[in-house]
Amino acid sequence: MMDLWNDTRPILVSCARGIVPYLREEILALGLPVRETAEAHVETEGAMTDAMRLNLALRTGQRVLFLLHEGFARSPGDLYAAAFDLPWEQALHVDRYFCVTSAVDTPAIQDPRYANVRLKDAIVDRLRGLFRRRPDTGPDRTGAVLHLYWRDDRYRLFADTSGEPLSRRGYRKIPLTAPMQETLAAATLMAAGWTGEGTLLNPMCGTGTLAIEAALIARRRAPGLLRENFGFFHLRGFDDDRWQGLRIQLRKEERKDIPGRIVATDISPEAVRAAAINAGRAKMGRHIQFRACPFAATPVPPPPGIAIMNPPYGRRLGEEEDLGRLYGEIGDFLKKKCEGYRGYIFTANLELAKKVGLRTARRLIFFNGELESRLLEYRLYEGGKKRREGTEEPAAIGEASPASNAASPPPAARPHARIIRPAAPRTTRRSTTGNSPAPRAKPHDHASGGKGRRRWERKA
Repeated sequence: MMDLWNDTRPILVSCARGIVPYLREEILALGLPVRETAEAHVETEGAMTDAMRLNLALRTGQRVLFLLHEGFARSPGDLYAAAFDLPWEQALHVDRYFCVTSAVDTPAIQDPRYANVRLKDAIVDRLRGLFRRRPDTGPDRTGAVLHLYWRDDRYRLFADTSGEPLSRRGYRKIPLTAPMQETLAAATLMAAGWTGEGTLLNPMCGTGTLAIEAALIARRRAPGLLRENFGFFHLRGFDDDRWQGLRIQLRKEERKDIPGRIVATDISPEAVRAAAINAGRAKMGRHIQFRACPFAATPVPPPPGIAIMNPPYGRRLGEEEDLGRLYGEIGDFLKKKCEGYRGYIFTANLELAKKVGLRTARRLIFFNGELESRLLEYRLYEGGKKRREGTEEPAAIGEASPASNAASPPPAARPHARIIRPAAPRTTRRSTTGNSPAPRAKPHDHASGGKGRRRWERKA
């Protein structure tokens, strides 16, 4: 039996590396247990209603996977036989569409796409034998989505209740150049301790991802409320009344306004226009003050506040010198105009980060796609307490690994510590139909610098 709507089952929530501590805190805050954490997921347990709530409320999770079945298989034939015996007619509509994704790491499979085919064949053959017709299948995640995890001789079959990744909130219709992913933006804001009080400055805002996520956090608006489709919509037994009740419950927990202030600027008028449109789609436009100007001209309200920037990383030959000057100017802006704030820079280039010229209080490891990055924190003391360092020595500054990235606001000072780097993940062969790593990001929220970026670097 597959009683999806009443059984309590394991629920695995995936995320990008470095985000697990923040995802864990989110799950606990929703009143669900944490059974296990790994490099890129947190496992909890609950009913399908809990999976629906996770899809609505989580800011840092990518996919909510509801366990259907697990077992052992040494060959594709074993997987087919086990899957054929499962009562898929209780979970799937025979006249609707579904797709299969997978993460496969077993010597029994040379091409991981073959595992997808065998699982799909087992489901289709069973339903065709029972009803003399079969559902449509394909790679799109617009209907029901099933996920196979198979490592060595153990496999787990999940209903991917998210369908499309949760990072696709639905508001970013004008991305321009590749922006920071929404879930990563939310995690960096949580790491910075942003709750909506005080001021948040976001110079170099690009198309507004950080500013919009900051507004959603400040309003306590569940990001899933913006989505129009989830994988669980297409499972048998879906109750729209229960779903609407969950939405109403979360809407009641929102703030009507935000207590603080959000200021987002960019030198590109085109980027600012796109950011304003995206903010409007997220219904957060009235909470964000957008302005087209160089980052150094960003208006800075009185402290306390947070200034967070995502400058280009310099991935192309010949950019280092120009970007070195840019990072130095960022340091001047933080030091001279943001006294009493906490400053944050998100970058994947630690050599450029030295050009900022300020000593870091914390250095947290995140991953932008497969690119290892840092969120650097600077305490910008007012008056005589502020200090400026000519260089910074990475080996002498405390650096947190993804497992220890703190979700709570940072302490006033951190002791010196050795650099801790995460262990290299085990290589996993993945299917091309789903669950493949996210592509490396480029600007404009800004993972690297392009030609257009260099033009405004000189102006700034």
